[in-house]
Amino acid sequence: MQQQFVTKASDEPSPASVYKFWVEIESIVVAEFKECSGLTVERDVKKVEEGGVNDRLHVLPGRSKYSDITLKHGITQSADLWDWYQVGLYDGKVKRVNFSILLRNVEGDVLKRWSVIEGFPIKWEGPQLNTETNQVAIETLVIAHHGLKLGD
Repeated sequence: MQQQFVTKASDEPSPASVYKFWVEIESIVVAEFKECSGLTVERDVKKVEEGGVNDRLHVLPGRSKYSDITLKHGITQSADLWDWYQVGLYDGKVKRVNFSILLRNVEGDVLKRWSVIEGFPIKWEGPQLNTETNQVAIETLVIAHHGLKLGD
């Protein structure tokens, strides 16, 4: 039986605004982030030519691949993200963590949850320090992972 992906217009909620999102590890909210990018999944395709069929190519689905996730937030006293990156620095035994990225509305209700499977940091970037600006010091963490699951 084939799945149907049709929704009724009355079931369609209004679009969510990007108001606030948090990262949650083991049901504990770890940090509120300023920016998140890389929630991307893409399927490779293989194009196959068939002899005698000159009006098209066969397009076959291949593997899915996931982009690295980049998280940015204002620096705090906590060194947790730095410490996570440091694990495996010398022996290659990184700490893989399942975690969630939660999109919340103004009232604080969770609208969407992206569950990240076996993520580990591949890049940590400290703030740009410039006394000429009044901007918040931003810490950046780039995370590789084995997949995403979407829930609400």
